[in-house]
Amino acid sequence: MRVRFLLLNAYAVGGTVRTVVNQANALAAAGHEVEVTSVRRHRAEPRFALHPDVRLRALVDDTALTARTAWLAACPSVLTTRADGKYDRFSLLSDRRLVRYLRGLDGGVLIATRPALNLLAARFTAPGVLRVGQEHLHYGHHRPALARQIDRWYRRLDAVTVLTAADRRTYEERLAGSGVRVERIPNPLPDTEPPRSALDRPLILSAGRLVRTKGFDTLIRAFAPIAEHHPDWRLRIYGAGPERDRLRGLIHRLHLYNHVHLMGITPHLEREMAKASVFALASRHEGFGMVLAEAMSHGVPPVSFDCPLGPREIITGGAGLLVSPPGDTEALTKALGLLVERPDARRALGARARTAARRYSTERVRAHWETLFAELAGEAYA
Repeated sequence: MRVRFLLLNAYAVGGTVRTVVNQANALAAAGHEVEVTSVRRHRAEPRFALHPDVRLRALVDDTALTARTAWLAACPSVLTTRADGKYDRFSLLSDRRLVRYLRGLDGGVLIATRPALNLLAARFTAPGVLRVGQEHLHYGHHRPALARQIDRWYRRLDAVTVLTAADRRTYEERLAGSGVRVERIPNPLPDTEPPRSALDRPLILSAGRLVRTKGFDTLIRAFAPIAEHHPDWRLRIYGAGPERDRLRGLIHRLHLYNHVHLMGITPHLEREMAKASVFALASRHEGFGMVLAEAMSHGVPPVSFDCPLGPREIITGGAGLLVSPPGDTEALTKALGLLVERPDARRALGARARTAARRYSTERVRAHWETLFAELAGEAYA
């Protein structure tokens, strides 16, 4: 099967990029013809390694703009909805090249990977291409103006894939009567055997883009009593984003500069996870929470707010601690403290977490995608 993934920026670092690369690599390794098309390119090489058989191309190369293309790249998009959170990453130049790309496709499957791209795929993709819109956030996260666009244009897609059962029910209701297939397909873990943590270091780890929705401010405040009563413990936060300076200021105000460390970006997060004894997620909302599954695959017990929507579907069967209500700093401190103070609880939850993470193995997720492709193709040619 010829499979194309359409990403905003395959050269960036982020959860969507990492999981799409994992999907592309798994399908290529299974013999599919796979291409990743990046709307933008801002660096020479991608951060995440692609399978040798995956073709990578960019529609707008920011490193090689001419005078004319630079002018077009500076003009705002007229096709992308302003309600999309990355509207400013699109331009008149990307509009032109996206439409040309979509209209020029011939057969196979196109998987667009964010709402703005899903909407364009629904409107402009050439006939004969199976169009799949992949959602990495939950429906309730989208702004009302974007949700209205989704309700209207996703009906032209062949399928919409979501990350949770709860979101599948929502999209089935919103797209009722359209004939669009709504499928829950979780993100896969990397196709490598994850090293297991010994759970013996006084280290809590968290990771994600440094934005307000990830709740790192709450996590830092929740960790403060841990640092006071267990001064050998450290909190490391991996990621980059616009909240970095504000978080650094909070760390200094709370006098946690010897205990909380903003580590920046690493392309080898799996190595760092294997050093941790606890993984913490304080998000205000999550489309899925792939970092939870990744940490669990290393046998690291997770502590997460029970936020909409993903964590409650990942942390099941005693594979970690869910904290409710979301945003309750004292409750998060208590859950973290339990695992800090009880090595036996860390080991028990870590073992269950490692077993639970096998649900997201590359083989299982790839098989789900292959079944969807076959069924969509069968329906198209029935």
